[in-house]
Amino acid sequence: MNFLAHIYLSFNDKEITIGNFIADSIRGNKFDHLPKKVQKGIKLHRFIDTYTDTHEIPKISSKRLHANYSHYSRVIVDIYYDHYLAKNWSKYSDIPLDVFVDSFYDLLEDNYEILPDGVRRMMPYMITDNWIYNYSKMEGIARVLNGMNRRTKNKSKMNFAILDLEEHYDAFEEEFTEFFEQLIAFSKEKFISLLEKK
Repeated sequence: MNFLAHIYLSFNDKEITIGNFIADSIRGNKFDHLPKKVQKGIKLHRFIDTYTDTHEIPKISSKRLHANYSHYSRVIVDIYYDHYLAKNWSKYSDIPLDVFVDSFYDLLEDNYEILPDGVRRMMPYMITDNWIYNYSKMEGIARVLNGMNRRTKNKSKMNFAILDLEEHYDAFEEEFTEFFEQLIAFSKEKFISLLEKK
């Protein structure tokens, strides 16, 4: 899953949210210098990723893209799924999306000193262009896909994946909706289990 899903699946726990968000920038087990609950957020992120990578529904979404995007198709599906979460946000949260996202940006700024260098470099761009809120709009997703394509030096052709999203919009949304209900239940169980551990 992509940024918004990981933040949402931290269940409004600030330290878990930080860990869940920064996990992709942490190599292996090099996080014992971080506060204990932030470490648990990193572990939660990894549980979520493993569950997502092995679940049949995201595989179905990914297969639809594989001919055009090969191994990048899973990354594209993560971005699509964040779009559907943002677009249908009121089904999942009583907090308006703009308020939720602004609160998250404040959280990052308040915890700047523990953020990995890669996250610190990304933050100004993410906040200035309001990446996470703009996942709710097709033009926001198009910008993300263009940016990802640039990062792969145009090898991935991910900039064209906005066309696949438009063509199969309803099918991807149905897959997201079914999968995300299951992912919420799984993540809540892992979240509770991690908090219970010393």
